[in-house]
Amino acid sequence: MLIIYILKQSRKIALALVISAALIGAAAFILKRHCPASGLGFTSAQREMHRLKNRTAIPQPADFDTAVTLSQLLQPGDDRQRWSQTRAARVEGYVVSLASGPLELTNCWVPCSRDIHIHVGLRPDTPPREQVVLEVTPRMQDWARQQAWDWSEENLKRELLGQWCSFEGWLFYDTEHEDESENIAPGREGNWRATAWEIHPITNFAISRAK
Repeated sequence: MLIIYILKQSRKIALALVISAALIGAAAFILKRHCPASGLGFTSAQREMHRLKNRTAIPQPADFDTAVTLSQLLQPGDDRQRWSQTRAARVEGYVVSLASGPLELTNCWVPCSRDIHIHVGLRPDTPPREQVVLEVTPRMQDWARQQAWDWSEENLKRELLGQWCSFEGWLFYDTEHEDESENIAPGREGNWRATAWEIHPITNFAISRAK
């Protein structure tokens, strides 16, 4: 009788696990296609931050702040008010590292919807606290796919890593990481970026053959 009871309980547990996996898969499938631009934001400030990260409009010539360069982004000092999130920018630099980011509320915590972080610097071996972070979002990956462009992590890493490249996109100040940036917390142990300013999302890029 004990063996029969254990088998019945095992079947129940297995069925519960299958149902849970199916529900999680269904939820991920729905959120992947219907995650709002505001993401899973619990405050108005969070929702606005997510909308900025999830922009899909392609910047027009009048949107670009031509004063923004990689060198200017790297200038030391409190830079919270230095640039505007309503403007776009074009920067050039070496791609030092490239990898998918963590799960984020911005992308509704969907495992297959992650930003791709591209770290650029003025030298191929630029240390982290002298790097600027640029991000390709899932929405811009979808847009690129419609243009028959491959902006997957694997392809971007193969094509861009170690190259001198130009990038375009919207300026974004990531308050969540300002205390880990050299400009806001100079000399702090563990700083992994120069500034909390990013190009996020990236809307265009090219490998420059000039360098």
